[in-house]
Amino acid sequence: LIALDKPAGTAVHGGSGVSFGVIEQLRAARPAARFLELVHRLDRETSGVLLVAKKRSALTALQAQFKSRETGKTYLALVEGDWPARLKVLDAPLARYLLPGQDGQAGEGERRVKVVDKDHPDAMRAVTLVRVLARLTLPGDATPMSLLAVTIKTGRTHQIRVHLASAGHPIAGDDKYGDFERRRALARLGLRRMFLHAWQLRFTHPATSEAVALEAPLPAELADLLPAPARATLDTHDNDNR
Repeated sequence: LIALDKPAGTAVHGGSGVSFGVIEQLRAARPAARFLELVHRLDRETSGVLLVAKKRSALTALQAQFKSRETGKTYLALVEGDWPARLKVLDAPLARYLLPGQDGQAGEGERRVKVVDKDHPDAMRAVTLVRVLARLTLPGDATPMSLLAVTIKTGRTHQIRVHLASAGHPIAGDDKYGDFERRRALARLGLRRMFLHAWQLRFTHPATSEAVALEAPLPAELADLLPAPARATLDTHDNDNR
């Protein structure tokens, strides 16, 4: 296996206007490697833990764990507003759709995801668990915000972004499901990317069967925005889980 701390703004693979992603960079850097494949994916705008398999047997075993929900994937997200303490489980089906293209015809624009009724023909079950780590305001801003630890039990496209936005608390800096004017205000405060980070990943090693727990620290461009008490909350949480 290879475990990476992917930076925001880097696609995991080429396509959709991107010719060179993480996996292409790895293959170019390791020309002697016989096998390198992504185990899972992260949005281009999301930073954090990413797994790459160096053997097909590892790829198959790990993807089976992801599919059967035997892995633990926890993200850090800063959201708008004061997240309700009672709201701990989001169990709302999702469906993909395409925005109208420049010619006004559906199927030509960007991909989006929305919450739908369970009877929707394209509905996919999605379950997200939420825990509040800190309630805060950013320096120079009076708007209440919440730092969340978000664990996903399913791996749907844009799942965290859509679930949190549909609950009325979009992720800070989200250019697809957030508010444009609010995003501009946050950019003036120094937040120039979406505040979503793949923080922790737990799985069973495919060769040794040992429990593996990985953690990617919050990137400096996000951590430096938080007031000291919120950063201290992360440190305390880390120590409790070691």
